[in-house]
Amino acid sequence: MLASASDTATASAGPLVPAPFRLLAKRRETADTWTLELEPRHGTPLEFAPGQFTMISRGGCGEVPISISGDPDEPERLVQTVRAVGLATSALCEAEPGEVLSVRGPFGTAWPLEEAEGADVVIVAGGIGLPPLRGAVLRMLAQRERYGRLVLLYGGRAPDQLLFGEQIQQWREQGLEVLITVDSAGPEWIGHVGVVTRLIGRAGLDASRVLAMTCGPEVMMRFVVATLADTGVQSDRIHVSIERNMQCGIGVCGHCQLGPVLVCRDGPVFRYSEVERWMRVREL
Repeated sequence: MLASASDTATASAGPLVPAPFRLLAKRRETADTWTLELEPRHGTPLEFAPGQFTMISRGGCGEVPISISGDPDEPERLVQTVRAVGLATSALCEAEPGEVLSVRGPFGTAWPLEEAEGADVVIVAGGIGLPPLRGAVLRMLAQRERYGRLVLLYGGRAPDQLLFGEQIQQWREQGLEVLITVDSAGPEWIGHVGVVTRLIGRAGLDASRVLAMTCGPEVMMRFVVATLADTGVQSDRIHVSIERNMQCGIGVCGHCQLGPVLVCRDGPVFRYSEVERWMRVREL
């Protein structure tokens, strides 16, 4: 299908003008989380780096920042994993294939995959914090020879809250070491139970070789950083992805300010040493 003149004009507009994306497919991950697969109506692939995000909306229901969970080597498909927690995200999860959604971006900084070359990469994710890391996992597995150990430590509230179950098994077969834990579970669960930081000691890490990437609730990330530091990993070798109330995506509105930085412009991925002072401040 040929792009219309209006679609082409929209595609070449500035960062505050959304582009139309058609929802091709959706997959239910958990009771409240869906993965959406979209394609640009104007036909231009959305090139992105792992860790970046878009501002996405469904007609009249508000716009929200969502990290891209797709494969950076397949930019012709925009993949976003969304948890329904409010009006805008619930509307996105209720969209049906064929509908057109509005997308701006991509915005923000990326996971340091070039810096990680030759290192043992440790990925620590909590709950919905795994989708922002999925693109990095896919890229590193596709270039497996460039890295040392690849280790995923993943925690969820319960077994039925874990994401990407079948794909995680495929990642294992491709050389990703995986340890999973849940906060609570019934007798049918035979895996680890407890907070995700307990998995760090089980991973047998060589701190001198580690580069860590973590995403999840901020309280989780603070404890992850502290636990990694106890094993000898330096804060400038730990990268975090921070969630804030972003409304413009380009550092104009100021809603996502954290100390001296604007998360949408200077993040969401930061070297922990850059934001340590501000992440230590407890919000009221």
